Amino acid sequence: MLLTSFYPVICTTRLKESHAFYADWFGFETTFEADWYVSLRRPGPVPCELGLLDHTHPTIPNGYRKPVDGLLLNVEVPDVDAQWRRLVVEGGLRVELDLRSEDFGQRHFVVADPNGVLVDVITPIEPTGEYVERYIDR
Repeated sequence: MLLTSFYPVICTTRLKESHAFYADWFGFETTFEADWYVSLRRPGPVPCELGLLDHTHPTIPNGYRKPVDGLLLNVEVPDVDAQWRRLVVEGGLRVELDLRSEDFGQRHFVVADPNGVLVDVITPIEPTGEYVERYIDR
């Protein structure tokens, strides 16, 4: 199978708030907007896409029309400490997991979007201990 794109679509009860969250805090630009769907793209050397969809829209099959639950989005950045200052210290976003370094090779913190979707802001670091050998392509 040849993939031409792959991106998450968050089913939400809070379309406008979610749109503002990803545009304001993470630099996503709107590529399509309707009252039931917003398509977002973050340009750059590694472009990223994200969709936001009203969870009651008929394009979602019956039985699946519910808001998102249990989703974690990873956002890798060159300097997680700078993003901590921007998003949390200066921006006032509520922290779900404080900034910390993990033995498995991440320095990160977690915030939540208006839907409760967790956004894990990460800078990869060198793993330590037992995790060093667990990486396949180092």
